[in-house]
Formats: sequence, C-alpha cells, structure tokens
Amino acid sequence: MTKNRKTESWQYREINALNPGLDYLSLGLSDLVESQTPVVAGTADLKYSNGLQLFEQRHPDRFVQFGISEQHMVSAAAGMATTGLMPFVATFASFLGLLCCEQIRMDVAYTKLPVRLIGHHTGISLGFYGTSHHATEDISTMRALAGLTVVSPSDGPQLRAAIKASADWPEPIYFRIGRGRDPQIYDDQATFEFGRGIEHSTGIDVTFIACGSLVKPALDAAAELNADGLSVGVIDMPTIKPLDDELVREVATRTSAIVTVEEHNVIGGLGSAVAEVLAESPSPTRLIRHGIKDEYSLIGPPTHLYRHYGLDSTGLVSLVKSSSF
Repeated sequence: MTKNRKTESWQYREINALNPGLDYLSLGLSDLVESQTPVVAGTADLKYSNGLQLFEQRHPDRFVQFGISEQHMVSAAAGMATTGLMPFVATFASFLGLLCCEQIRMDVAYTKLPVRLIGHHTGISLGFYGTSHHATEDISTMRALAGLTVVSPSDGPQLRAAIKASADWPEPIYFRIGRGRDPQIYDDQATFEFGRGIEHSTGIDVTFIACGSLVKPALDAAAELNADGLSVGVIDMPTIKPLDDELVREVATRTSAIVTVEEHNVIGGLGSAVAEVLAESPSPTRLIRHGIKDEYSLIGPPTHLYRHYGLDSTGLVSLVKSSSF
C-alpha cells in the first residue's frame, strides 16, 4: 500500500511539472502563513490536481483533506471561518461553482464569512472529461450571489498576488483559475488590487477586455493586428466582481469597439458584466461578447476546443478582421 501511494505521488508530481501555474497557489498561501494570517487550506480529494500537496508538505497542520464531499467542504469552511480562521478550499470549478452553489450562497455569502473558494480547471480546460466537468457557467452563478467577490487571474504570479491581497479583503471570494498551463504574463513581483483592471495597451479601433486564460491570446492577437495596421488595445480584467466600471466607461470613450473574451458562456460572464456598464452609460461603442455561444461545449483535447470556439489568438484575429466597426 505504501509503495502504491509513493508511486501515485511520483506520477502526479510528474504531471504537475507540466502545470507550473499550480505552484503559485501554494506559494500564495505560504505567503499568508508567513504574514501570520490564520490560513487553513482544504480540498475535495484533488490535492494533486490543484497542487495543494505542496502546501500540505510545508504546513501539514493547516491542511484538510475532505474527500469527495464538495458541499460538505464548503459548509465546513464556513464553520472554520466562524472560529477566526481564513479557509481556502479548492476543487474543480464545475463542482464548486455549480454543485456547491447553495452552500456558497447560504453558508458563505449570506453570512459574509471570509471563506476563499478556489475553482480550478475552469471553462473547457478538462477537455475529455466532458460536460459534467466543464465550467462555462460559474462566473454567472457566482457573480449573481450578493456579497461574493469573483476573481479570474490570468497566470500564476497574478494568482499569488491576489491571494496575498485577499488577507485584508472583507468579503468572501471565488477565485476562478485554470489548470496551471496558462503562459506566464507577469513576473514574480506582480501586484494585485481588487476591482482594478490592467491596461496593457490602448486601441482606437478595438479594445480586448479579457480575463483568465484568454488574456495571453488577446495580447498575441493584438500584436498581430497592430502589425497589420489596426490600433488594438488589451485590458486584463482579473476582478469580474466588483468590475472596474470606471475603466470600462473610460475605454468606451476612445475605442470604436470593445471585444470581451472569456472561456465561459457569453451569457452572464465577463461580457455581460461589461454590457451592464455600457448599457447604463452614454456610450456609442459597439460591444462584441466572445466566448462559448450559449451551448454545452464539445468533448475533446483542450487545444482543439480552444481552436474550435475561436478562443486562441488565431480565432481572435479572425473575429476582428471579419467584423465591421
């Protein structure tokens, strides 16, 4: 039995070597421990999938393995928060943001407890696992809950910075992260401020507003389009709730079109949040919401799915070139 556990551990370490972004989750939690924040981390039988085995190795007395009982994990985290702890609990986003919605609403958001919920392998990143494991509705579900902050970091360093910043954030938080393979955009000195977007470049013709895994494709697409003579800007919007309304309104005054890009259903996600701001503002700017077009995503390798849905840089370039602004 011991041999099998060691073998399994070795295999998962090999897999996690291909997902370096997951390391930043444990690094961010360890940062909080060092700053004397009363952190405790837990997961629902997925410590290798989300990389929390690294945190467990460093701080075994602060780690809880809940087993395959996601709803219990959320309620238990709320209970721990009532004792003065700051729990971070993680599982697949499809389970956390959908299966556990009632527990998040009643036990965490309604009670305003400092629970940090980490939904990983978001969107269609689980590929072959299929519809039950794809999370393309979690942004809309989570941002509809009063008092719950929704954050979608674009890479590991930004995730680590957001976790550190959460030490003083008064509301419960839903962190929406990928599978750890997102290309690194920021360095290890990255900073994070809740409710603030990051403007990488300005564009007169088009501005991409992206979150999570689609920030890097947006940056690559903008570079190609700018080289072709267009003026295209990119905004990384890591906090979806509260959204940086001021930045959205300001950008709308100086760009012909805004294109929101997200690994999520176009209904209820980042695109809808931006649309709500523009609808209440005197702006003639055109908005295109790009993502999954209100359907259950197909099953296949993630790279193939991104290409199919136009969620790679090539797809974004084609979208802009085929649109009239």
